[in-house]
Amino acid sequence: MNKSNIAILVLIGILFSSCTMKKETMPPNILFIAVDDLRTELGCYGNTVIKSPNIDQLAHDGVLFSNHFVNVPTCGASRHSLLTGMRPISKDYLRNDITELTLTNKQEQDAPETFIHHLKRNGYHTVGIGKISHSADGYIYGYNEAPSTKQELPNSWDELDFDYGKWKSGWNAFFGYANGENRQSLKRQVKPYEKGVVNDTGYVDGLTTKLAISKLNQLKKSSKPFFLGIGFFRPHLPFNAPKKYWDLYDRDSIPISPNPMIPEGVNLKSLHESGELNGYKLGEEKASLNHPVSEQYARTLRHAYYACVSYIDNQIGHILKELNKLGLDKNTIVVVWGDHGWHLGDQQMWGKHTIFENALKSPLIIKVPNKYKSKSVNSIIETVDIYPGLMELCNIKLPDSLDGKSFVSILEQKNMQTDNVAYSYYRDGISLRTNRYRLTKYYRKEEPTIELYDHNSDPFESKNISNDNKEIVEKLIPILEKGNKEIFY
Repeated sequence: MNKSNIAILVLIGILFSSCTMKKETMPPNILFIAVDDLRTELGCYGNTVIKSPNIDQLAHDGVLFSNHFVNVPTCGASRHSLLTGMRPISKDYLRNDITELTLTNKQEQDAPETFIHHLKRNGYHTVGIGKISHSADGYIYGYNEAPSTKQELPNSWDELDFDYGKWKSGWNAFFGYANGENRQSLKRQVKPYEKGVVNDTGYVDGLTTKLAISKLNQLKKSSKPFFLGIGFFRPHLPFNAPKKYWDLYDRDSIPISPNPMIPEGVNLKSLHESGELNGYKLGEEKASLNHPVSEQYARTLRHAYYACVSYIDNQIGHILKELNKLGLDKNTIVVVWGDHGWHLGDQQMWGKHTIFENALKSPLIIKVPNKYKSKSVNSIIETVDIYPGLMELCNIKLPDSLDGKSFVSILEQKNMQTDNVAYSYYRDGISLRTNRYRLTKYYRKEEPTIELYDHNSDPFESKNISNDNKEIVEKLIPILEKGNKEIFY
């Protein structure tokens, strides 16, 4: 072999090595899937009736956080905490429109508006499809208005995309029925559920899946790492899903709530009258704190919720299959996050909007390429911890003054953080979750203002034991007050 041929081979080797190194050192992509109103009603969290094989497989392949709690049990405020890594600092931060109030009309600042903006500044191509912040499609407009061009997060996205389908707007699609109508157009004269004789794209979440798959194929060709945020609407009300997902279940085998009664020793101001559910005027029964719904109707509603979960599970399965098919799974962090829990008849309520366990606990599953497989984390994690955790996984320096703390040391087993706590806020109250207890303090005149639940003996929070455990309350109150930030003074 002559010298010129050797030189060419050496050059090819250097180029190949350079390309390989570039590929290996490419920062990880992030596929972030937000699911609205998804509580831990999944097989991987111990439900033996629900059908959620795709999310369950993701949990098997990655990390399941078994004690993840949101900071606010309502969609917009919970997502704001996720995006900013900050707990509420005033009552305004408990509102669904807090992102619009604080970020939408602001000029770009030195501090990033969200962790997505921070990724963008650090070389990521950011794409949003569906509900990531509070808006159904990322744009600001009212339920009964045409879509606008005003982005809820003006600095975070390189691309915002959505397929409205037959509903013609994000909010119409969010509350949409299979015939193209929606809750608004039908003046709320609708049932809170629908068994649609349609395929997956007969509801908008199926269109979101198709769009996400198409976008993954485009991103595969990008030279930059990407953040792809996908926001699914179901199982938010109305509980509408294609018939085939309803048919997965025998309704009689679906259990009703293990704690369907109002807890002992609480004031009714800690609860609510299920107004969101009752806003669907053609529901067979009205939920009330004066009288529980019948067992038959409770099973109907839980059946509808289960069908929606299975529908979304299948959509997630299609997206993950495409991610694998494209080979993107080898360098993509996958996150599935529920924006809060939901009372499915628990404590005689239907909906979120409380600071009980069922409204605050939600799924968090993270798969990191080639790391942490089949890992279950029992340490207490807050939603605000997701921002710093993802930045550490991506080797991106954090901005100053986040409330959240990275969970990576827990995954590395360098710090098991058994003393972690979670703070949650709503209904003029703060709730503190430790590994064993939930202590809640309400800043109101109606007594009792203190509630204590022992999750070792009462995981369903059926009895307030604060009066009989004053020493525990006195020990935990100073920790709870650290989370107040003068919100309720």
